[in-house]
Amino acid sequence: MNTRVTVKTLQSMKRNGQKITMLTAYDYPTAKMLDAMQVECILVGDSLGMVVQGKTTTIPVTLDEMIYHGEMVARATEHAMVIVDLPFPVGQLSIAHTVESAATIMKRTQCQAVKMEGGHQQASAIRAMVDAGIPTIAHIGLRPQSVHALGGYRVQRDADQLMLDAKAAEDSGAFAILIECVPPELAKQVTDHVAVPTIGIGAGAFCDGQVLVTNDMLGWNSGYIPKFVRKYVDIKSIAEQAVAKFRDDVRDGNFPAANESF
Repeated sequence: MNTRVTVKTLQSMKRNGQKITMLTAYDYPTAKMLDAMQVECILVGDSLGMVVQGKTTTIPVTLDEMIYHGEMVARATEHAMVIVDLPFPVGQLSIAHTVESAATIMKRTQCQAVKMEGGHQQASAIRAMVDAGIPTIAHIGLRPQSVHALGGYRVQRDADQLMLDAKAAEDSGAFAILIECVPPELAKQVTDHVAVPTIGIGAGAFCDGQVLVTNDMLGWNSGYIPKFVRKYVDIKSIAEQAVAKFRDDVRDGNFPAANESF
């Protein structure tokens, strides 16, 4: 029987110096594959707005859309911890609204945790969610939902702000902290000074774990690829070759063949 990854699993991995793996999924077959590969965490990110919907930011993604994709992913998994993003502006509204929205996500998707962008400014909301029994990951550094306020997708270099956010998140009960787009030495400072696991994306090699957008690392995308992405395979090119062959076979009368007909 498969054992589900839990908060305790990740805490133990940090203590033992074992690296945590996290990848994104937005649909059933992708989640099924990631789960079979024993990835510890699957993130249903609001990045779906850009990756799946073709939008320029994550801001337009709705709560209903997160639930729709989160339910598919959670249903596909037996091993991985499934984490669903709280979309904008859930974490920026009242604490009661934030807790209600997070609870709705947990109830309707059957995920194991939620992630919310922010640190010290969202500390009270994090505490309220944790007190309500909702495992919560904080997201600090570059926060895509605040891209306009931050002046674009920029590397975040304010060490004091980063540490303030990290400690506030930890003190409020967040069981992990995602750190995005900060210099490696700053991510290391945070990782060394908090007891909870840190998950990096564009934050160097010193975090307790790493996350990438699955479509980016598989080469299955149509837009900008950040510097921190390692493309492990070029699925887009392979798929284009297959589609071109299908197109030509149909046009030339080579598909379907006799053995492909009833």
